Amino acid sequence: LGKDGAAANMKAGTIAIECSTVSYQHALDLSRELRGRGLIYIDSPVTGLPDAAAAGKLTLLVGADAADLEKARRFLLPLSSTIRHFGAVGSGTVYKLINNLMGAIQIAGIAEGLAIAEQAGLDMKLVLEAVETGVAASPQVIRHSKRMAARNFSGATFTAALRQKDAAYAVALAESLLSAD
Repeated sequence: LGKDGAAANMKAGTIAIECSTVSYQHALDLSRELRGRGLIYIDSPVTGLPDAAAAGKLTLLVGADAADLEKARRFLLPLSSTIRHFGAVGSGTVYKLINNLMGAIQIAGIAEGLAIAEQAGLDMKLVLEAVETGVAASPQVIRHSKRMAARNFSGATFTAALRQKDAAYAVALAESLLSAD
């Protein structure tokens, strides 16, 4: 936003697409600032593993005016297999924070559950089979449980620091919504 920043040299009507996971307040503040400069802002955080990104098959979680999304669609399509339009600016970020919070909870839960099972001396092969086919199974749990049980952390695609950041943003959003009542 400074004099050497990207927005300083954008022409009115230019589309700025934010694909990072940022706080809800940041998305709103950035939108307000860019709109004040005559720019179009779209929040479009993404979901998908690195192989999906490389193949252009991410899921985009979009918050934008419908007309602005239509203007940006040609730039978004090469990145994605799915575009989910949640509503106004900020709503894509809201869903992304919800999604990442639920994922963090699932990962923490499977780690704790596997640690208890191991400490209790359960057959870990049977535990993994039960976890992956039981009511707690989810793509997140299935993807991480085998690696966790094998103590193979080399395939992790998201750092603990990023998970913590996103969870903190989600909690801050929840708190702001509760205090608004």
